[in-house]
Amino acid sequence: MIEAFHSNWTAPFFELNSHNEYYIEDFEILTPIISALKWREKNGAIRMITDEVGAEYYKNLGIDSIWDLGIDLSLNNIKDDIDRSLFWAAGKIYALKTQKEPCVMIDTDFIVWESIEEILKNQKICTIHKEKITNEVYPDKYFFEMKDGYIFDKDWDWSVLPSNTAFTYIADEKFKEYYTKCAIDFMENLIGGKDRIVNMVFAEQRLLSMCANKMDIPIKEIMSLEDLFGNKQKIFTHTWGYKDSMKRNYIKRKDFCIRCIKRIINDYPEYEGILANIKELQPYYNEIKYLKLNKS
Repeated sequence: MIEAFHSNWTAPFFELNSHNEYYIEDFEILTPIISALKWREKNGAIRMITDEVGAEYYKNLGIDSIWDLGIDLSLNNIKDDIDRSLFWAAGKIYALKTQKEPCVMIDTDFIVWESIEEILKNQKICTIHKEKITNEVYPDKYFFEMKDGYIFDKDWDWSVLPSNTAFTYIADEKFKEYYTKCAIDFMENLIGGKDRIVNMVFAEQRLLSMCANKMDIPIKEIMSLEDLFGNKQKIFTHTWGYKDSMKRNYIKRKDFCIRCIKRIINDYPEYEGILANIKELQPYYNEIKYLKLNKS
């Protein structure tokens, strides 16, 4: 069985919403519940690595028990040396730094439906899929404006395909230390640019591949991008690309949330009471109960 972790650094939220109380979208409440419970059922134990704001939010929702290894507050310790609005997903890199290998890093919008022990067997690094290099997302090193004294490692191969880290397995301590150090060094030394995608995915995804390549460690690509989002595979679900649609279209949001709630109740009926008490989910839950009552 393999230990995994979710992560949620709330500081970037307040950079963009300085006058708001912290919240996450209703569908983003549901995906980590399924992700954590399904991981526990099929693959091992899981924790949430967050900060005090995140921990309190999950506790108030009543879902803190979904992580059987508990909630870790390590992300309280992230320094102010990086741009929090620019590096909005930096929390997962800092979280990874604190974990012992082997471990699995799973985004809260990523679900593993089946056992993947055989897929990970004898591997040092696995990621869900490779990314294509395009200038819009993965420009060359001259795009980045760095502090004086920072030098990109001459041994990094910029032609190596980046690795999507929505699901990442690492079983090599030296690699984990090297990769997280390089990513944090980059984030601390960037001084130019406001592109929240280009800068973040370089630190998170491109550096992972370049660091592995330098250490001569192959990265196992679990499946192609086309296979992941095709209709044939039933092992993984990643909702990243669907989030914008749900934010813009209430019908899609409602349908997704109802399907998630039904799945949780079906697979983990002991959590129905928790779902019923989450204010953000009550319209969907009440509709499910109403339709069920009318059918009977």
